Amino acid sequence: MKAIDMKELVDAMKELEEERGIKKDYLLESLELALVTAYKKNFDSADNVKVVIDRETGEMHVYSTKTVVEAVKDEPLEISLQNAQKISKKYEIGDSVDVEIVPKNFGRIAAQTAKQVVVQKIREAEREIVYNEFNEKKGEIVTGIVQKSDGNTVVLDLGKLEGIMPLKEQIPTEEYKVNDKIRGYVVSVEKGIKGNPQVIVSRSHNDFVRRLFEFEIPEIYEGLIEIKNISRDAGSRSKVAVYSTNENIDPVGSCVGQKGVRIQNIINELHGEKIDVIEWNEDPAVFIAAALLPAQVLAVDIKEEEKFAQVIVPDDQLSLAIGKSGQNARLAARLTDWKIDIKSESQFRKMLEESQALQNEGETEEQETVEE
Repeated sequence: MKAIDMKELVDAMKELEEERGIKKDYLLESLELALVTAYKKNFDSADNVKVVIDRETGEMHVYSTKTVVEAVKDEPLEISLQNAQKISKKYEIGDSVDVEIVPKNFGRIAAQTAKQVVVQKIREAEREIVYNEFNEKKGEIVTGIVQKSDGNTVVLDLGKLEGIMPLKEQIPTEEYKVNDKIRGYVVSVEKGIKGNPQVIVSRSHNDFVRRLFEFEIPEIYEGLIEIKNISRDAGSRSKVAVYSTNENIDPVGSCVGQKGVRIQNIINELHGEKIDVIEWNEDPAVFIAAALLPAQVLAVDIKEEEKFAQVIVPDDQLSLAIGKSGQNARLAARLTDWKIDIKSESQFRKMLEESQALQNEGETEEQETVEE
């Protein structure tokens, strides 16, 4: 049955497979299922129908699948042994036989169905291809053009689809304007309404900074330097802990670059966000002291079980160590994963003196009790 030029349709499907990667067999299988539904709907049929389209010629056949019985009681679903053996002598009671039928005007119905199915499946397949393409970019940096920015959600044109940057993924100090070209970190790729892929993009994510370091610092990209951890107040300040097992590599110097050129490229991308690059150390006392940069640290007393560190700094370094609104201390605590209490030298001395006085007072009271 060749109604509608199925050969042309199959050839068009081959082109789609070559040009867009949409499998011809996937389209034909979907079309066959849709044609079965169309047949039953238009012919009010109870037949067990199947439609087969030749993968090369496009020739279409409609079959009614019947069970071989001795005496037919349900004609749409059964065929007598005598009639079955007219088709082939091999058939026996209980076998299934495909009996070809030629429904009148089915070619016109098939043509309409084919067009609808192919268009729908092409859209679905293209969405799936785009979804898979962007799903592979999860955790990567993409570039987009701002299409919409209403003070809440930013919509980006990423080429094949839109990227969404919710308020929480934006840098608070940045303003996004329509037609601005910006970069962002792909947090996730989801299937939204009607199966359309939705890409969630972030500029506030810690891993956005991580990826920027990989782009700008060849030693990190090559694995010679490892980023151990990042703590960040997006738009304001970041602390990045780096480490190298190679004694000949200065991890901090490599990241900063000659005259700060490497780190400056990252700062420029983040529109002036300050970045402290710190050398990671397995000794928590050394690492904590480094994490509080740019403040100088006199001593670090740690309690391993509680993951608590008492840090002593010079009097003139206390406000620097704590930072504005506690930012420096907070970022250092996040970076090291330790609780940090900072005291100035004079505060610590006074604390020791008070502790000593209480101890002396206790000893005096104990001595008076003994004398009584």
